[in-house]
This record gives sequence, structure tokens and C-alpha cells, in this order.
Amino acid sequence: QVQVVESGGGLVQAGGSLRLSCAASGNIFRINGMDWYRQAPGKQRELVAAITSGGSTNYADSVKGLFTISRYNAKNTVYLHMTRLKPGDTAVYYCDDLVVLTTLSEDSYWGQGTQVTVSS
Repeated sequence: QVQVVESGGGLVQAGGSLRLSCAASGNIFRINGMDWYRQAPGKQRELVAAITSGGSTNYADSVKGLFTISRYNAKNTVYLHMTRLKPGDTAVYYCDDLVVLTTLSEDSYWGQGTQVTVSS
């Protein structure tokens, strides 16, 4: 019913920047919360940044002042602009959208993830 696709990952040197995108499509009435998570090898998945439908944002302490989350509602897209990247930011980054369907039911949809690798 809903497809969520991340893009923008890749290999970057330490200190560099990347912008991730996550686009949702399908039977969407509205998207409430839009979140970015990441999972590094051998570690649990962690919340990186979140944005509400009203534009309020929340960040993990480790990325405050370095990452910026934003959304473009007309395209059902959320972005994560990452700056001053460190090797510790290496992970698979996932998008999670809390979607209200055209049936007015609400559910969470995840993308397949995009790899971010930061070299030292």
C-alpha cells in the first residue's frame, strides 16, 4: 500500500557532508511523524532525528548541530542533511514514516535503508 525509498547514501571522507532523501508513495492521505534511524554493524538501531507534521524536530545528542532533518509535504519526502561526518556515523540509515492511509488507518512504514560509509 505504501512504499518508502531512501536514497543519497554513499562513501564520504571524514569531515564531508551528505544529504539523504526518503520518498513515500502509495495510498497516502497524510504523513504524521517522519524519522531517520541508523544501525551500525553489531549495534542496535538508534533514532537519529525526527520531525512532526508541524515541523517540530528532535535529534540524538550525538548529531545535534551537525545533522538537519526537514520535510517537503507536497512530495511526501523527508531529508537528512549530514555535515562534518565522522567514521562513527557509518551505518545503514533507515527512514520510518507514520502514515495515515486513504482509509484513515495509521501505520508505520520503513524503507530498505541506505548505506553511509565515512572513511578516516
